[in-house]
Amino acid sequence: LLYPTFKQISVQEILQKMISIIIPTYNEAEHILWLIDHLKQYGNNAIAEIIVADGGSNDNTVALALSTGATAKVSPQKGRAAQMNFGATLATGTIFYFVHADTLPPKTFLSDIENAVKDGYGFGRYRTKFDSKKWILKVNAFFTRFDLFISNGGDQTLFMSKELFNAINGFNASMRIMEDYDIVTRAKQKATYKIIQKTVLVSTRKYETNTWWQVLKANYTIINMYKNGASQDAMVNKYKAMLSYR
Repeated sequence: LLYPTFKQISVQEILQKMISIIIPTYNEAEHILWLIDHLKQYGNNAIAEIIVADGGSNDNTVALALSTGATAKVSPQKGRAAQMNFGATLATGTIFYFVHADTLPPKTFLSDIENAVKDGYGFGRYRTKFDSKKWILKVNAFFTRFDLFISNGGDQTLFMSKELFNAINGFNASMRIMEDYDIVTRAKQKATYKIIQKTVLVSTRKYETNTWWQVLKANYTIINMYKNGASQDAMVNKYKAMLSYR
């Protein structure tokens, strides 16, 4: 069933206000200008705002974001889930688009999301394309075209109507890991889900400091821990022990 809000709000009203882009950051000075420039270039005038919700960076992430005209503020609570919720409180658009700082949506992201909304989807994501020619990463990316639990991470970016986001109380701010998987699972109980069959360019920096096998093993370990009810502390500590990353 379609999320009932779409029966009450016209598509024209939704698209007039359109998209608020929310970017959670922590020490992302290397990527933030590149991302915001891309979003502004291809978002035209339909973007309500670009909001950088920072986790207390000790580099110049916030200053760089502000220099572009974006809204950039330090979140009262650190953690990607809490930061994205904070960004959402500042947003004025009818659609929230959550984008990680080291990813690059396709140039058509605006029309892609518009078309998904017109078709009645309450939320959705893209597929993955890694910025690498390694065949093993192409195998990883291939499976993101399917509606699999393992493909519900935030690297694929996530769009969601404001009404749906509020109805499910946004991200679980107590989560420091697996927050993207959690919100997708809960949103599916309220709305139809769209996998846009285009790709987001995703950084391979995690793979550059670890082997493909290390990353794969860590991901599957954490997913299994999550499904078996492990605590956030246990999962975070295990992930840090298995990978050298940021």
